[in-house]
Amino acid sequence: MNFEKAEAPVNSSPIRSEPSRRFSVAPMMDWTDRHCRFFLRLLSKNALLYTEMVTTGALLNGDHERFLRHNEAEHPLALQLGGSVPLDLAACARMAQEHGYDEVNLNVGCPSDRVQNNMIGACLMGHPQLVADCVKAMQDAVSIPVTVKHRIGINGRDSYAELCDFVGTVRDAGCTSFTVHARIAILEGLSPKENRDIPPLRYDVAAQLKADFPELEIVLNGGIKTMEACHEHLQTFDGVMLGREAYHNPYVLAEVDQQLFGSSAPVISRAEALAQLRPYIAEHLLAGGAMHHITRHVLGLGTGFPGARKFRQLLSVDIHKAKDPLALLDQAAELLEGR
Repeated sequence: MNFEKAEAPVNSSPIRSEPSRRFSVAPMMDWTDRHCRFFLRLLSKNALLYTEMVTTGALLNGDHERFLRHNEAEHPLALQLGGSVPLDLAACARMAQEHGYDEVNLNVGCPSDRVQNNMIGACLMGHPQLVADCVKAMQDAVSIPVTVKHRIGINGRDSYAELCDFVGTVRDAGCTSFTVHARIAILEGLSPKENRDIPPLRYDVAAQLKADFPELEIVLNGGIKTMEACHEHLQTFDGVMLGREAYHNPYVLAEVDQQLFGSSAPVISRAEALAQLRPYIAEHLLAGGAMHHITRHVLGLGTGFPGARKFRQLLSVDIHKAKDPLALLDQAAELLEGR
């Protein structure tokens, strides 16, 4: 099976309906690349997948084909953009639509110093009208949905009134779907990693936002780890987004279709998922790629059973000295038999 030929060419994407955001996997830098997304799609056919954040500068001034490259199997698929210049974001949104993406999302949540210096990410919460201008420019440029992912506040602008001002201003520009990471972002003194753990989760603030903006689609992000928690939050919110848990314990996605989308298909096993990934890996090797480009994303399949540690060792350590990578993959697969 030739996976490379399945990738979406420019200007030939099929017309798609708006994706469901009932369950999604968060955009995560260095993690949710195209190989990771292909693997996650084997576990759930319905989860909405997001790219890593791609800056407008990278698309407009770099190799945009490399950044936008994806496999048709990854759909439903959203591109997350980082930027704050409306015209640049509009141009990049057009690229997303031309390359077949189902949604384009604006990052208003990343707290790193590097993106702050370029007016990208969470610092934009202090500039609601600019975000509104960006959203409107993007919506005017494309027919696919334009959404926003943001925090519940930033230090110095963390009151509920200011959060409502932000959401209301961006709503008035035409945005109807907001993914809310239910923590504030501390823009000075905390690393991006610390910003994912130290500010407390405030689901109550996100719930109040949904109550006060009932007409908007509000998707909850932050600290969600289990299907039970998904069911609980879906009593209040329109969707849930999992981040680190979906990466470190990807098998949590295996029951998403059955539990959240009413699928009657059997739940895929760990062994079946790896078996279905094997031809994709073989194709990548034939194209000159390294197996660890893909298998680094599947280490989380080795969780919570005898032999799990050996599984992870084979695909994270031994893989770098293997003369026959596929034989090593098959050895790792044997440890998943019956699981």
